[in-house]
Amino acid sequence: MGIVSDQTLLFGLLGVVFALLVWGRIRYDGVAFGALIVAIVLGLVPQEDAFSGFGHHATIIIALVLIVSRGLSNSGAVELIAHYVIAGGRSLFAHISLMSGVAAVLSAIMNNVAALALLMPVDLQAAKKAGRSASLTLMPLSFASILGGMITLIGTPPNIIIASFREEAVGESFAMFDFAPVGAVVALAGVAFIVLVGYRLIPAADDGDGREVDSPHEDYVAEVRVREESDMIGQRVRDLDAVADEADVAIVGLVRNGKRLPGQARRAEVRKGDMLVIEADAEHIDAFIGAHKLEYDGADKRARHDMDDLSLVEAVVTENARIAGRSALSLRLLARFGVTLLGVSRRGRTFRERVRKLDTHPGDVLLLIGPTERMEEIVAWLGCLSLKERDLQVVQRHKAGIAVGSFALAIAAATAGLLHLPEALALVCIAMVGFNIVPLREIYTSIEWPVIVLLGSMIPIGAALEASGGTALIAQQIVELAAGYGPVVVLTLLMIVTMTLSDVLNNTATTVIAAPIGIGIAQRLGVNPDPFLMAVAIAASCAFLTPIGHKNNTLILGPGGYRFGDYWRMGLPLEVIVIAVSIPMILVVWPF
Repeated sequence: MGIVSDQTLLFGLLGVVFALLVWGRIRYDGVAFGALIVAIVLGLVPQEDAFSGFGHHATIIIALVLIVSRGLSNSGAVELIAHYVIAGGRSLFAHISLMSGVAAVLSAIMNNVAALALLMPVDLQAAKKAGRSASLTLMPLSFASILGGMITLIGTPPNIIIASFREEAVGESFAMFDFAPVGAVVALAGVAFIVLVGYRLIPAADDGDGREVDSPHEDYVAEVRVREESDMIGQRVRDLDAVADEADVAIVGLVRNGKRLPGQARRAEVRKGDMLVIEADAEHIDAFIGAHKLEYDGADKRARHDMDDLSLVEAVVTENARIAGRSALSLRLLARFGVTLLGVSRRGRTFRERVRKLDTHPGDVLLLIGPTERMEEIVAWLGCLSLKERDLQVVQRHKAGIAVGSFALAIAAATAGLLHLPEALALVCIAMVGFNIVPLREIYTSIEWPVIVLLGSMIPIGAALEASGGTALIAQQIVELAAGYGPVVVLTLLMIVTMTLSDVLNNTATTVIAAPIGIGIAQRLGVNPDPFLMAVAIAASCAFLTPIGHKNNTLILGPGGYRFGDYWRMGLPLEVIVIAVSIPMILVVWPF
């Protein structure tokens, strides 16, 4: 095939990909992989390069960043955020200001999708506590996390891809903080707009339109032990009502020396070794334990030492269950299996018995904690039925220092040039697996495989488009369109085109296509390619008009109850601000 026909076929193939992604009936990774196979069959992508995208260092870095992000989550390194941002009485303006700032900062040091996944439950809890619609706060949170991702190399996939294209073009990649001078200023301006004006542009949620999301979680009566360093020691039980209410937990009793105290329990001072009897759902129980340095009852030192990899499981007691009519103590669950019965939910009813000594009834829901690999087998042995998995997680708070420390060392080593970023991140992953912060089975579930398939499929297609002269042709058209206006207008036009593509295509795919176009424009103009690559990085990341342009916007679509047309109201002026701020900053930091 000639060059012209190759170009025509590639443009036609990309047009079909574009149409299918906008249509949305076929998932984006399936579309991209299908396009790759078609390109191989048509001879547009050489067979020896067919799957080179899956071994590309940009693809590897993105996978490693997602594993590191899982480790930071598992260790509870960011859990303390919830303790400070979920506060009763805080105004909507104050809440959005705080959450947007935290999201932007957190997204700069970890993948912005992972940062949103960590903060979204916090925001939903805050909305429920304040009695307001989550639609007012989730979109600002998503947009702020997208903006924060532009600050560093690892914050968002487009930056990683752009760095790899620069290495191929000029022989040197962008460093970890090369994006910061422009990205931080753009993020600051964007977050300021969101906080001061943007959230007011979100369409008001009508009652009954489905925007309020309330998860029907079970409330358990559970017992948690007071550790020596707990801030509750010396306080009366009745004085703890405020902090308990703040955490959506009710303190319903106190156990001392193995006996539940009678009516005077609320007047008693909390001592080391006491057990608080609390009522809450599983997530709030675990968060309450972490915030106040408590621990699960029954998880003795031997069990904790042997079983760092723990899971919370919810199981319903059936009519013929082995545990029906019996207690966890009588079945010796802890001694036999290392499993502790943490709490029991009995259709909202309370009871005076100790949780471990309580005879369970059919229909009770049990909250169990034990070794992850055996929980399914143990629930089956009990004769119970597991509830649908809700991603309940036992946070390993005592390993937060290891997770944060290893990550910080890796970033420092990569920044100082002692290690390449992929190797540094790989060492962090090895450390997290070695210390069981990320169990081996979670290595693969941590990775967003559709994104990996999308990137691995689009990189060879993008390379083929560049080899065929297709990207040079697009670059020529953009230069000719802005002929006589100078490189600044060309740079602005490139940003607008890239941003528009990202809104309807996908930020990762857009970057793969637009990066070589930016390099081609710079070559035609005879100027430094860096400002054009930086413009593509900013523009590809800033997809604010639709829920399909960025994964973060897709994540909030359901929980926020948004419609497709809700995003542009705040997103359009935000994109204008991004262009207005980023162009002067790029010209100052990365001159032609």
